Amino acid sequence: MVQQRYSLLLLIVGLLTAASLQAQTFPGYHTSQYAGIHAVPFNPASAAGSRYRWDVNIVGADAKAGNTYIKFNKASLLSGDSLKRFVDWFPDTLSKNLQHAWGSVDIMMPSALYSINESQSIAFTWRVRASFNGGNMHTSTANFFSLNYPNPRMYNRTIAEEYSGFYGQAWNEFGFTYAKVFKDVGDHRWKGGITLKYLGGQAAGYAVGRDGSFVFESRSRVDINSGKLNYAYNAEMDAWDGSFGTLYSPFQNPGIGADIGVIYEWRPDSDGFGSYYEDDTWNPDADTWKARIGVSIVDIGGISYTKSLYAANLDLRVQDYDAYLLEKRKGESISQYARRMSTQFAHVDSDAGDKFYMNLPTSLNLMGDYNIDGRFFVSASATIGLLGGQKDDHKTNALTQLLVTPRYETQHLGVYLPFSVNRYGQADAGFGLRAGPLVIGSASLFSNLARSTVNHADVFVALRIIPIRFNRGSWDKGGGGIFRKRRNNLGCPSVP
Repeated sequence: MVQQRYSLLLLIVGLLTAASLQAQTFPGYHTSQYAGIHAVPFNPASAAGSRYRWDVNIVGADAKAGNTYIKFNKASLLSGDSLKRFVDWFPDTLSKNLQHAWGSVDIMMPSALYSINESQSIAFTWRVRASFNGGNMHTSTANFFSLNYPNPRMYNRTIAEEYSGFYGQAWNEFGFTYAKVFKDVGDHRWKGGITLKYLGGQAAGYAVGRDGSFVFESRSRVDINSGKLNYAYNAEMDAWDGSFGTLYSPFQNPGIGADIGVIYEWRPDSDGFGSYYEDDTWNPDADTWKARIGVSIVDIGGISYTKSLYAANLDLRVQDYDAYLLEKRKGESISQYARRMSTQFAHVDSDAGDKFYMNLPTSLNLMGDYNIDGRFFVSASATIGLLGGQKDDHKTNALTQLLVTPRYETQHLGVYLPFSVNRYGQADAGFGLRAGPLVIGSASLFSNLARSTVNHADVFVALRIIPIRFNRGSWDKGGGGIFRKRRNNLGCPSVP
């Protein structure tokens, strides 16, 4: 009964029913000068002038999920038992805001960055990604379905939503990056980069409702006075058995995407003398900036899918309708459920075609970074989702978020303390650690440890291979590396 209840909730949300999902990958660590290959998804220009001659990611993952309506008891989430309302989970029944949900998974498969020279780099990234977002639902509507559904106190009351929806997509991504220092004059250095992506769509779908209005006369009878529901998913999902492995095929449903970025570095103290601190990296000049700013637009593009035969645009107006027919039945597959729903209501826009195009979660990324003394830094970064409007049903949208991160950096150790707030006012404090080849952290670790209940969480981890030491040799500027050793420089080099 509980499963049917929430199946009905999802359907009515589609009927009545934007929100967000993927924010910054590897939050806090992603702006580090030591992030290497892991910084490329945020801004491809970061690959130029890298601290590493090469950098290989073995495997990495970033996952996050959240919502604004339900908070969960942390202990209950780990128990494995069925969850009880007001014991294990707590709905925000008095909120005046719209309710939203989001989630994303980004798995970085074997990927590599290679520096051609001190100013040019190339990179290859292989990522398997999934994202979903949805909601835009009034709290009163969420209460109707979550509080003792069907609550007799809500009978004969009109429940209405202008626009709500759920959107999701999973895809494979091969990225090819080129980055270059294209201007270096005096104290000012400019870097640019672009990533071209070959996409393979694995699964995608949407359900969007507009102008919905319904009245429950009783548990089993409902009047739907207005409403349009558009839903579709890719044809491959009709044969899905619930396992992502059976669905995964990296070259199916091909698409094209791109990231583009620029970074400016202010270097008032270098003046040709190189880095603040000498170390064993082949390019210590990589972080001699005092301050830098960057801007990028990522996840431009999308993927075209063939619709399932059971996708439909429906006019939902009906009187004295059997509400049980809206519920997904036990053992019913997605295709069976969609086919049954498509026979219950009148079809509209029958010329919509047999394809749909799903946009990537395009976002604008901004970054500022200040070098305090070569060991301590503070950065600020923002991700702004660009596809949050109501005109496009075929997209997922990045979570708008602001992040401020003090950090301590050495060649083999980095400690990151990200502080963040997202567009829903959810504020967090987290922790990240880079210890040699291992990177691990969470942007919400400390804040969630301090809370008794949680409604969002994230975690990231990565294992990489980086060079421990290189003989700089010909990579040094000037004779004998004199321009690399400012701290020991006792006088200006002679002028021939």
